[in-house]
Amino acid sequence: MKGLILSGGKGVRLRPITFTHAKQLIPIANKPVLFYGLEALIEAGIRDIGVVVGQTKDDIIKALGDGSSWGAEITYLEQPEPLGLAHAVLISQDFLGKERFVVYLGDNLITGGISYLVEQFEKQRAQCQILLARVEHPERFGVAELKGDRVIRLVEKPKNPISDLALVGVYMFDHHIFEAASNIEPSKRNELEITDAIQYLINKGYRVTHNIVKGWWKDTGKLEDILEANRAVLDTINQRIEGKVEGKSSIEGKVAIGANSLIRNSVIRGPCIVGKGSTIISSYIGPYTSIHNNIEIRNSEVENSIILEGSSIVDIKNRIEGSLIGKEVRIYQAPSKPKAFHFMLGDKSEVGISEK
Repeated sequence: MKGLILSGGKGVRLRPITFTHAKQLIPIANKPVLFYGLEALIEAGIRDIGVVVGQTKDDIIKALGDGSSWGAEITYLEQPEPLGLAHAVLISQDFLGKERFVVYLGDNLITGGISYLVEQFEKQRAQCQILLARVEHPERFGVAELKGDRVIRLVEKPKNPISDLALVGVYMFDHHIFEAASNIEPSKRNELEITDAIQYLINKGYRVTHNIVKGWWKDTGKLEDILEANRAVLDTINQRIEGKVEGKSSIEGKVAIGANSLIRNSVIRGPCIVGKGSTIISSYIGPYTSIHNNIEIRNSEVENSIILEGSSIVDIKNRIEGSLIGKEVRIYQAPSKPKAFHFMLGDKSEVGISEK
């Protein structure tokens, strides 16, 4: 089997971060979300992988290279405009050929891997297998209607959902999907919808099977989803202290601290991860926080947040929480301050906070 990772989206719901950062490279527990999908494919025995790229292709190519670091071979496939998932599959036809393949959305996370699902798809010899998960807001997703164990209807982002079963961002197909994608019309969004392509397969009598995911799945397209994904992954880490912990510091619970990092007179309460070369002095870092490499935090408190490489937070008296802070951001105490802060900052931003 082959793999196809879709990484061409613009990430408009995550601006301003995605003005300068591919949404698939936003780190979850200090690892780009895109890497989780790649590793899931490789763990399932898939080594020949196509990556569909768009406007952020240079960043994606720089991050993944030729795939040799993972023991895989990556082929890049350019989608000039984000014209839908079915369109992305269609432009990949020459790469995929007649082989069966897995489509993995580059901004999705699913616990437990997909190895057993790939094995199931191979044994069933269906033309398509979809993964489903029960969600609270099905109107945000493609939704499936079942009749017994059969998939009978799919609807993309319905105003009045037909069920609470959302399509997870992992699909499995054989070559009949190219016939389907070639015979559907663009939606109102001017996209070739994967739901319409799968509905074509259903209507033509091709075998479409499903599996309801019992574990955890998340589409990391919004800030709250990224933070939830970060919490879920941090819950799985083990304590690892490679940097220095000095003075009256307290390390509590599952905390990973990278090499050449310094923790002095601070409380780090896990689950939490601190990357390489970071400095945390006289501060509190609370649960579910991911601090990347070369970050400075002094006299401040941070909890349930993600801070990207090269940023600094200095002398902030109010706790920062529920925030996603981009690369090389400076947050510091100025002459006066408001009572509360909430940040979602793009790369190379600078914020001065005044005190009255």
